[in-house]
Amino acid sequence: MKDDYVTLDDPLSQQLHQTIMRLAPSEATVLITGETGTGKEAIARTLHRQSPRHHRPFLAVNCGALTQSLAESELFGHEKGAFTGAAERHRGWFEAAEGGTLLLDEVGELSPSLQVKLLRVLQQREVIRVGSYRAIPINVRVIAATHVDLRQAIHSRLFREDLYYRLNVAPIHLQPLRQRPQDITVLAQHFLHRYTRHHGKPSQVFSQDALHDLMNYAWPGNIRELDNVINNAVLLCDDLEISSTHLLLRPPTHTDKAEKAGVFSAFIREQLQRGEPDLYQRTIEALIGEAFDLTGQNQSQAAAVLGISRNTLRTQLSHLGLIKPRNAATSGAKAAETQHRTERERELRIGYQKFGNLGILKAQRHLERQFQPLGVNVLWSEFPAGPQLLQALSQGEIDFGTTGEVPPLFAQAENNQLRYIAWEPAAPSSVALMVPHTSPIRTLSDLRGKRIAVNKGSNVHYLLLQLLDEAGLSLSDVRLIYTPPKYPLTQSDYLSAEAWMMWDPLLSHAEFDGLLRRIENGEGRVNNHQFYLSRQGFISHSSDLLPLLIDALKATGKYIDNTRQHAASALSKELAIDAGALEIALSRRSHQTQTMNRHIIREQQIIADRFYALGLLSRPISVRQAIWESEY
Repeated sequence: MKDDYVTLDDPLSQQLHQTIMRLAPSEATVLITGETGTGKEAIARTLHRQSPRHHRPFLAVNCGALTQSLAESELFGHEKGAFTGAAERHRGWFEAAEGGTLLLDEVGELSPSLQVKLLRVLQQREVIRVGSYRAIPINVRVIAATHVDLRQAIHSRLFREDLYYRLNVAPIHLQPLRQRPQDITVLAQHFLHRYTRHHGKPSQVFSQDALHDLMNYAWPGNIRELDNVINNAVLLCDDLEISSTHLLLRPPTHTDKAEKAGVFSAFIREQLQRGEPDLYQRTIEALIGEAFDLTGQNQSQAAAVLGISRNTLRTQLSHLGLIKPRNAATSGAKAAETQHRTERERELRIGYQKFGNLGILKAQRHLERQFQPLGVNVLWSEFPAGPQLLQALSQGEIDFGTTGEVPPLFAQAENNQLRYIAWEPAAPSSVALMVPHTSPIRTLSDLRGKRIAVNKGSNVHYLLLQLLDEAGLSLSDVRLIYTPPKYPLTQSDYLSAEAWMMWDPLLSHAEFDGLLRRIENGEGRVNNHQFYLSRQGFISHSSDLLPLLIDALKATGKYIDNTRQHAASALSKELAIDAGALEIALSRRSHQTQTMNRHIIREQQIIADRFYALGLLSRPISVRQAIWESEY
């Protein structure tokens, strides 16, 4: 499948085709992952052919085949006399692909030193030849491919995390052929036509037993193995019909099955020995959720992948809250009476930080007036930061609250039954690293060996990781002091730490006072979204309140953005912070509440994967499994 692209029949492949058509016209860097032989180069060529660069070169370089001594020269070029044997100036792969597309195949095999140089090329869009100091601008779209699990490689410190995120702008994962059974006969017929023409043979067909064997073979070598098997069969067969005897398929052995079962059993045994809580339920939830996500939420396809009936799948999906159960609506006088009594006695316990939409709602007492006719009592609990609020939510002390993008990930990794309800747009300038005006710290590299105060598991914790990585530092190069946010700082605060990770409104307060100065903020590094969350226990009996809450938050967001000065004045009384500082803080973000969508789920999953790769999350999580699904 090097130079042609076959229209495939399997639903997974059709979904892949739609993704390719969406990504092809863009300039985004694409990372293609999948087992060996799944057709990664063919996908890369299709992306190039369907892009505006199709009239320019497409070049593919196998990074695993580059020798350590000449790899830099091959990729970036060299000047005459740069090293022994460099008799002429040489353009590297990046320059040769100017204006077109460069496929970095098996990018996971690059050495650590080359990973650093590649990262710089992707960031600066320029190369420096070996033996030269002059930067040469490049105009190349980069597509990377690998069969290696790069997230595990990051965890094992074999692959740079910053390079992974630079490459993984638009990910494409290719499923193995055994999971795309409807593609097998299509591809087999394609290869049959190709090789009968290539070898000058008359047209051939497959016998029924040959087709049966092709469909029931596991294809450990994927499309590449199928290609080779059909090529060999055409050479061996002198008849017009290819039978099963012409197919050189390795029969499944007991050893093969035992090895596969052994790997899976070893993983389960490891989880049991570690004492992982609720392992059975989590395994079921992961299987159902991943299959549902993998098939684009197509219930029939997800059931087929799992080998269960659609009814069984629907039951599991409803238990997970991913769809509404068919019998969710109660009926009858007794049910109505019970519901009425429950509504009369209901409480809505909201956790908030004295800033943003919820802070304004509390100050204006709007929710109390809205919910009183419904027999709902609104109670408020203040929290210093997101991690503390999420802990209260997980323990059932509150029903609803808002926090940044990082605390929910830690809570989900600890199996807390939280649900994402809504979100607010990014506000990267609302988080920053601050130091005293007299501090010798001027740049990020000056942080080495310094004490940094940060609220663990918060949005600024994520920003700190980004800043350290940008400076070439790790967590072991600094001393972290985990503490809730505060400002003004006391004398003991100045003695215990030399830098502070802050967010609004404390950040604007500190800048407004002029006692601290900013080293860097989150712009270009983090999104700093805000999320509204609830717990599954509350949703199960009071989901009807959530649309009302979202409407109130949307109205409040418009009020804040349209009358920022008035909103700052209202918050100033609650926070005892100058209204001028609060107006600055409010101006740094949009307060337009939005319901969850695929884009924000994907952004949140990227952060989750990074925290797990760094060992900060106890287990990998699927953000999609924690999304509240509604018809709102």
